[in-house]
Amino acid sequence: MWRGPVVQARKNAVNAVKWKIFSMHAKLIAIAAQKWWNPDDNPALAGLIVKAKKDGVPSDTIDRAIKKGTWEDKDAAQISEIVYEGYAPGGVAFLISTLTDNKNRTVSNIRSIFSKYGGNMGEAGAVSWMFHNKWVIFIDPNIHSYDSIEELVFDTDAQDIISEAWYTKIITAPEDLHSVETFFSDKNIEIFESKLDYIPDNEMEIDDFDKALKFTKMLEAFDADEDVNIVSSNEIISPELQKEVNEFIEKNTFRT
Repeated sequence: MWRGPVVQARKNAVNAVKWKIFSMHAKLIAIAAQKWWNPDDNPALAGLIVKAKKDGVPSDTIDRAIKKGTWEDKDAAQISEIVYEGYAPGGVAFLISTLTDNKNRTVSNIRSIFSKYGGNMGEAGAVSWMFHNKWVIFIDPNIHSYDSIEELVFDTDAQDIISEAWYTKIITAPEDLHSVETFFSDKNIEIFESKLDYIPDNEMEIDDFDKALKFTKMLEAFDADEDVNIVSSNEIISPELQKEVNEFIEKNTFRT
């Protein structure tokens, strides 16, 4: 019984995720278009348009984003990138990169999320010193095995390769991304995503259920915020503890 509200809540959640994906693509395109409007002469803009179309972003949304970035749309507020820093319970560091047209709204939301889950928002430089800007390339291990990718990655300028449960991650410096992607493309290796990220120098273990729960809920809240583009943290949570936390959250979700 009561499946109607539950199903509707899930549909709303899915639609919210889709809306945010479209919104982030539009903001990134607007920022890239600030440098030059024509994708033929702006490789960064061209690449973002390709990724946006791959995710199903409508052409009119892309066109509006370009006009917003070039001030052709004079009524639109400009998009700015702002990075916020802070700590979750247990001392885990968070680096939050946002894209916003309303700085007051964004800082208020970020501060509220930190506070709600027992964290602390820090000043600029509080944790950014321990993170480095990298590109992360994702490859599906069900299509291309980790071992086969590992053999190839040593022939590239990639800095690291990591095996995760659902994907193989290749870490590369921003200036080497194009050459690494081209290398794998020439080898007919499918890359299902590549994105900019902040990689921590050191990690902090969470071994307490309550702290792991607050961290996970904080992470979810940041991911759901309309202005948040990249969320980076330096936590380590054991698979067993994370499973316990996820099951607890699932049992307490979509209850009516």
